[in-house]
Amino acid sequence: MLENLSQRLQGILSGLRGKGRLTEEDIDQAMREIRRALLEADVNFKVVKGFVENTKERCMSAEVLESLTPAQNVIKIVLDELTELLGRSDSKLVLGSRVPNVIMLVGLQGSGKTTAAAKLAYRLKEENHTPLLVACDVYRPAAIEQLQTLGDEIGVRVYRGDGKDPVAIAREGVQDAIDNLRDVVIVDTAGRLHVDEDMMDEAANIKRAVKPDQILMVVDAMTGQDVVNAASAFAERVDFDGVIMSKMDGDARGGGALSIKQVTGKPIKFISSGEKPDSLEAFHPDRMAKRILGMGDVVSLIESAAKIQEEEIEAEQAERMLSAQLTLDDFVDMNKQIRKMGGVTKLVSALPGGDKALGSGQVNEDIFDRMVVIINSMTKKERQRPDILNGSRRVRIAKGAGVEVTDVNQLIKKFNETKKMLKQFMPEQDFAPAKKGKKGKKNKRRRSMPALNGMSVADMKKMQDMIKNMEM
Repeated sequence: MLENLSQRLQGILSGLRGKGRLTEEDIDQAMREIRRALLEADVNFKVVKGFVENTKERCMSAEVLESLTPAQNVIKIVLDELTELLGRSDSKLVLGSRVPNVIMLVGLQGSGKTTAAAKLAYRLKEENHTPLLVACDVYRPAAIEQLQTLGDEIGVRVYRGDGKDPVAIAREGVQDAIDNLRDVVIVDTAGRLHVDEDMMDEAANIKRAVKPDQILMVVDAMTGQDVVNAASAFAERVDFDGVIMSKMDGDARGGGALSIKQVTGKPIKFISSGEKPDSLEAFHPDRMAKRILGMGDVVSLIESAAKIQEEEIEAEQAERMLSAQLTLDDFVDMNKQIRKMGGVTKLVSALPGGDKALGSGQVNEDIFDRMVVIINSMTKKERQRPDILNGSRRVRIAKGAGVEVTDVNQLIKKFNETKKMLKQFMPEQDFAPAKKGKKGKKNKRRRSMPALNGMSVADMKKMQDMIKNMEM
């Protein structure tokens, strides 16, 4: 996510850390390099100019230059200004009091609008709403079928309408939601390759017809600051409330994300960084700024972990986790939870320095499937007591899984390394023995995750190693 810009800025600031004292010349040089990095990332020129001027003015103060840790002060200033550039405070999706709430999506063709509509519907469904998708893109071939397919995948109904008038379809969709007790309507409108009068007139007519509570513009992060021109046009004619930045996982230079708030005054509400329905994330300017500067996003990592922890497990399994006495069944479960949280790549990159730890490559997450096949080829006793896996057993397991013995050996090695590293992070807790409940069923206990707040740099590196190590 914004890898090129992130690497450039981190390199510039890293050069300042190596200096005991900073001079005005050092600050000037750093600001010139930051200016160049932002322009190459396709950030709007006026935005770059204002950012560099504000940052330089604060960095040139005697308070910074004469401090004992001038480089750290400069980094803090850059972080503050970058957060300001991205929007300073979170801008949440606010639903009105009426039922149904109507959310209208607008944007250019190819921005990912239809996919974003489905992802937003999935997110609202997870928050216990009952959304309805309304397909108003009657021009793009297969647009309605695409939305229908996505709706079927996430279990959300799609209203298609019978005619070719998008305004009528939108109005009928809202009435359908009323008739079928749906509390949120998401209207997927048509886009064009470029801003034109027909598209603007249609969007304005749909707005008048359904009176949306929220209008969100979907923009493609890979198009750079060109999205700002389109957003400015929509803001003038339709007056949208916020932005969904799609395709953040692509080779994005970042110009759009860093420019749009300052130029249009419209906040980024969501970012999308994957194809899966759950890949739509709330946008947090401060967290994004930290990610760009290589400081990680531990808060989002903790939130993801907390969401997964809502799934209860047996107390005995939690106790094994805390004492690092894992079984191979537990190992599979841990990997499943990591995949639910976005996978190894996402987790490691969320830790401070994680992008550097990953390097330029991505973790091959498909290897997880092979690991499951190998473990499923073991007996229950072997999964519970991996220490009994001698040579002959490993040969039998390899044949059953259709892999080489070296693959089995590699799995056991990774498993043992994970146990060893996990022991360093699990907090000390006492777990009472599981008691029998009704009908002899054992009570459940939620698993405690590692306490990530307050970790040292060395601890963060160990955590990165542990998470990466869990993939074969």
